[in-house]
Amino acid sequence: MTGVEWFKDSIIYHILIDRFAGIGSSENWKKPDFVGGNLKGITKNIDYLKDLGVNTIWISPFYQTSAYHGYHITDFFKVDPHFGNLKDLENLISTFHNEGIKIIADFVPNHCSKHHPFFKEAQSSKSSKYYKWFYFTNWPKDYLCFLSVKDIPKLNLDFIPARNHIIDAAKYWLSLGLDGYRLDHVIGPSHNFWKNFRKEIKTNFPKAVLIGEAWMQGIKFNELKTINLRFKFLKWLLGASSDRLLKEYIGELDGVLDFRFQELMKSSFSSDRSDSDKKLLMKTLKNHYKKFPKNYFLPSFLDNHDMDRFLYSCKHDKVKLKEAAEIQFSLPQPPIIYYGTEAGFDQKKSMWNFKSHGDLQARKVMNFKYKDMELFTFYKNLISKRKLIKKLTK
Repeated sequence: MTGVEWFKDSIIYHILIDRFAGIGSSENWKKPDFVGGNLKGITKNIDYLKDLGVNTIWISPFYQTSAYHGYHITDFFKVDPHFGNLKDLENLISTFHNEGIKIIADFVPNHCSKHHPFFKEAQSSKSSKYYKWFYFTNWPKDYLCFLSVKDIPKLNLDFIPARNHIIDAAKYWLSLGLDGYRLDHVIGPSHNFWKNFRKEIKTNFPKAVLIGEAWMQGIKFNELKTINLRFKFLKWLLGASSDRLLKEYIGELDGVLDFRFQELMKSSFSSDRSDSDKKLLMKTLKNHYKKFPKNYFLPSFLDNHDMDRFLYSCKHDKVKLKEAAEIQFSLPQPPIIYYGTEAGFDQKKSMWNFKSHGDLQARKVMNFKYKDMELFTFYKNLISKRKLIKKLTK
């Protein structure tokens, strides 16, 4: 098998490192702080993942960071001590590979933490060699960032030294054995960057899969200046997950997360459904997939770390969750399970009802001891069935 063909048979388990395993007090999840989840914890719980049956894991950013979730990076070349060290990462990779499980990591090229030493130096002097690494609009206090989040300044990835730094970091971690990346906020960097990124990665690591996050949920008009899309105003008008947006990266990435699928499933299952509604959903999904080339991946998911749990969205109805999962696993694209969904994770309030840090509602600490065994067994059987069908149809 050459290239990234292996990815088409992936059944992916999405892990937020700090909230998965190796944790002390589970009540600390209610605050936007580190609670202790780490790489060792993931490795120690490999039997749980083997029992479930997944063959790929996707882990959140493990790089040195100023935030528990890992997306505010202070050094692209180091493992954050909260998550462990380089040996812990190497041991995780070798342990999972020995069991035939692939590992995809989150990679965050668009921005860094305001505490990153390069940004701090750029703020201290216009003559700094890092000044052009960022988009200062009124130095030193005003600059482009990830949308309107001042804590994470946007990197100027069309400036060659900055671009090389980020691409070299991506190559470094792949050299340790990672099998690819989920690329955060791909609508931020320019297409010129992505073309260069792909060329460098594929030249050195042809089997590394590159899956983008192309999503416009919650973006305000005045934030369009921070993103790089063709006809971005039109795409903004069309909505968070239009097919036009997902098609933007054909030829540059191996695929993008299928936010359109998630949007359709949430809309369909958040209310009572008639037989005609069910038929319409399947017809809409069929037409959706027709718009994309067969070699372009659209990994499906019901929920993730940036949205309400699907079980909450379908009013805590596990029958609906199961029905949605059955549809997800019947489709040709690789399915993703967000940690805890298989264990019955739910929430009491929508994350959108909070002024800040509402996303914590979907980031509770994993509880292996008190998982919903009936639901876990359902997912386990669903995975086994998908693997068998894949085997028989090869």
